[in-house]
Amino acid sequence: MKKAVIIVAGGKGTRMGTDVPKQFLKLLGIPVLCRTINCFLSYDSTIQVVLALPEHQKQVWEEIAKEFFPFQQFCVVSGGKERYHSVKNALDEIGLDVDLTAVHDGVRPLVSKETISRCFEVAALKNNAVPCITPPESIRFIKENSNKPLDRNCVKLIQTPQIFSTKILKDAYQIPYNEHFTDDASVVEQFGNTINLVDGDKHNIKITTKEDLEYAEFLLRK
Repeated sequence: MKKAVIIVAGGKGTRMGTDVPKQFLKLLGIPVLCRTINCFLSYDSTIQVVLALPEHQKQVWEEIAKEFFPFQQFCVVSGGKERYHSVKNALDEIGLDVDLTAVHDGVRPLVSKETISRCFEVAALKNNAVPCITPPESIRFIKENSNKPLDRNCVKLIQTPQIFSTKILKDAYQIPYNEHFTDDASVVEQFGNTINLVDGDKHNIKITTKEDLEYAEFLLRK
């Protein structure tokens, strides 16, 4: 079964308080994006990797790739205005001979091999798989001037990689962009497919702040 992964990396590092895009920041000496790519290559060394990067970051990536991936080449496409457009551009580089395509955040460098494997296995059986975790905190729903508690077991935090039948994903991305498309699952669901949730991993964090980076370093050292 042929597999591909689209890694979306369009961060600017604004919340990090740095001029370096967060996907290029070093995490124990290795750029975040490189660690993310290695998660998938460790799972399957033959997986097709397609990177979606802002046009002005491509040259920076080329220099990083020379150092950390001197013997490998990855397809790099230009990111779009929204995540939807970046994924759509990347899908053009993936053929229909690829059975399953994953879409993953470039700044989730701690996704485990077990989570990736679990998602691919479910997607192979049910055409899609989306990892999630149950919030550890109490949750309240706010509406106008009132609020009420919600059963946190009925609410899930969605992660990536989100994995789909390549054909279904390509067909779904023919739908015109909608501001409610917050992730790939929402696009595929709008196309008429039921989304299959699978267990994610609490350590599969998305690095958006300096504190996230420090926590990731702690987890790696541990």
